[in-house]
Amino acid sequence: MRTIGLIGGMSWESSAEYYRVINQLVRERLGPLRSAQLLMYSVDFGPIERAQHEGRWDDAAAILVDAARRLQAGGADCVILCTNTMHLMAERIQAAVPLPFLHIADPAGRAATQAGALTVGLLGTAFTMERDFFKDRLAHGHGLTVLVPSAPERSQVHRIIYEELCVGKVIDESREVYRRAIAALAARGAQAIILGCTEISLLIRQSDSALPLLDTMALHAQAAVDFALAGDEA
Repeated sequence: MRTIGLIGGMSWESSAEYYRVINQLVRERLGPLRSAQLLMYSVDFGPIERAQHEGRWDDAAAILVDAARRLQAGGADCVILCTNTMHLMAERIQAAVPLPFLHIADPAGRAATQAGALTVGLLGTAFTMERDFFKDRLAHGHGLTVLVPSAPERSQVHRIIYEELCVGKVIDESREVYRRAIAALAARGAQAIILGCTEISLLIRQSDSALPLLDTMALHAQAAVDFALAGDEA
């Protein structure tokens, strides 16, 4: 089994879900007493969140590059960045260490095409919805048309992530905000919804959407397990 290297802490609420899902998948595939061989370097999210909102992306990137190097030194065989937003810095992390970097957008793109969805709605932080790093990966790498909510909806979706989900608050009224945003994307032609923030699945379930939900956290965790177990199951 290869060793999975996880950069977590952004937020730790979703990093805990990565740990749970990865180990559940390994147990399902290898047997009841099997678990994942992994390392996690969990950063302090506070300085990174401030850097994000102040536009100091170089400072945030430096923290994650250091984390990736620590994982490499610890014996990790790959790097999994447990957050969508900071994939804005994916190329810098990839350039810093010679380990395979499993990009979070790729499993979501593959899942969309496998589901026959050529047009997808994207929910996430404002950085993920409004910048091109994630949308372009889906468009150019997987041939998808990507829709995002309206500006007022994007503001609400973003606020709920940082002020509620990242601090462990799951509020019914916020679930309704997401349901309305999903319905609006469906009305514009979305055939599936990408939950492009690793905390959103703490709030939204498939029962909240008439469209298929593609959870980047769960799909990314599955990709990590696929990498770790390549050849092991045989």
